[in-house]
Amino acid sequence: MGKLDRFAKQTFAEEAARVTGGAAAWQEAPEVRLDRVQADGYLRVLRPDGLAPLAAPWPEARGHEETLVELKMPGDHVDVVELKRALLRRQAREVERVEERMPPWMGEEPLWFVAPHVPSWLHGVRALERFAPGCYRIGPSPFQFLWIAANELPLRDELVPFLVARSGRALDEFARWVAPRREVEWVLSMLQYMPMSQWTQEELKRRFARSDDPEIEARRQGILRTLLADSPEVKEELIEEGQLTEARAALRTVLARRGLALRPALEAQIDGCVDMPTLHRWLEQAVTAAGAEEALT
Repeated sequence: MGKLDRFAKQTFAEEAARVTGGAAAWQEAPEVRLDRVQADGYLRVLRPDGLAPLAAPWPEARGHEETLVELKMPGDHVDVVELKRALLRRQAREVERVEERMPPWMGEEPLWFVAPHVPSWLHGVRALERFAPGCYRIGPSPFQFLWIAANELPLRDELVPFLVARSGRALDEFARWVAPRREVEWVLSMLQYMPMSQWTQEELKRRFARSDDPEIEARRQGILRTLLADSPEVKEELIEEGQLTEARAALRTVLARRGLALRPALEAQIDGCVDMPTLHRWLEQAVTAAGAEEALT
C-alpha cells in the first residue's frame, strides 16, 4: 500500500468520526482467508440518526450496520478487473459476517466505490442512477452498490473523507479550499502525498512562511524539523543549496565593493552555477580581476 493510499485511509478514519459527530466510524479491514482478498476498510454505522442531516452519500448508510468502502486514488486502475475484485472483496466480507454471527447473519453487505470520476466503460455494463451530486446507485444489484465520484462532490466539510480521492483541477480546488480548514500537520501531509499541480503546491507552501507570532513560528519550525529528519536527502539538498546561495552572495559582494558591474548575462551565469569549487575560484579571482568578465572566467 502506497503513501497516498495510507494518507487517504488515515484521513477517512480520522474524519469520518468527526464529520458525522460519531454517527459512523472507519475500521481497518482484516485480511480475509483468501489470496489477495482484502478490502480497504469498513464504515461501521454507530448512530444512524446522526447521518440523516449530512450531505450524500452519508444518509445512505443508515439502514446498515456496516458498509465496505473501496478507495481509488488518482493514478489507481479503475477498470472492470478492479470492479470485479471489489465485488469479490464485498462477497468475502459477507461470508465472513455470516461466519461471525450465531445464528447466521442473512443481510447484504453494501459496497461504496470511491474514485475521482465515473469511468465511461461503466455506463456500458451497468445502470447508473444519480441521486445526488457525485453519488450514483449502480444496478442491477441485490445489495446497495454506490459509486461516489469525488470530482463531482460539493466542497462540504463532512465530505472530506471522499474528497481526498479527487484528481486534476478538482483536486487543486479541493486543496485550496481545505487548507485553511485543517491543522498544519494534515496540510503538510496533503502536500507530500496528493498529486496536485505545482502551482497549487507553491500557493499552499506560502502558508508556512515565517510568522511574527513566536508560538506559531516555534510550531512551524518543529514541523519542518520533523519532516527533514524523515527526509535526509532533502535535508542534504537544502544544506547544499544554502551553501551555494552564500557563495553567490559573497561573490557579488566582492564584485560590488570593487565597483565591477555585472551585466545580465553574468548575473545569470552566477545564478546558474551549482558547482561550489567554481564559485570559490570566481571569488578568489574577483579580488584582483580587472573586470567582472575576467573574474568569471
